[in-house]
Amino acid sequence: MSGLFARQAWATASKVRSTALRTPKAAFTCRVNNIAPRRCFSVSMNLLARKYTESHEWIDVAADGKTCTIGISNYAAEALGDVVYVELPAVGEETAQGESFGSVESVKSASDINSPVSGSVVEVNDPIVETPADLGKDPEKSGWLIKVEAEDVSALDALMDEAAYAEHIKEEH
Repeated sequence: MSGLFARQAWATASKVRSTALRTPKAAFTCRVNNIAPRRCFSVSMNLLARKYTESHEWIDVAADGKTCTIGISNYAAEALGDVVYVELPAVGEETAQGESFGSVESVKSASDINSPVSGSVVEVNDPIVETPADLGKDPEKSGWLIKVEAEDVSALDALMDEAAYAEHIKEEH
């Protein structure tokens, strides 16, 4: 008996599991945006953290490293007030980094929504288009706007994390 079979036989005989036979533990899992733990091998945790733009958009990168969810921040939603109209691109349209991909109109004002990343729109949050007032209820969760398959997510490193964005908001006042 040698190798793996020997370790299995020894573990069974002694009723103690060999550490080599144990399944991976929590050290090999990660938590991202309050989603269930999953293994993270090739995507940096810094990349998966939510990022913010100076124009108050947020972006989350999915674990696949390409699919990005984009929306407006709580601060932007509060500044807009009651949203009455949301215009978003159709699935398949292209977005360009730093360029407008849609707009949000409220009783107070209208604002363009800029894309933090270039790519192709793969999903649109149609319920927000149909009921724009819902955007103000939870803009950073259920109020997401579009999902984009990004061409290159490395540009997101230049965006602000949550702490830097909070400082940015303080400086604006």
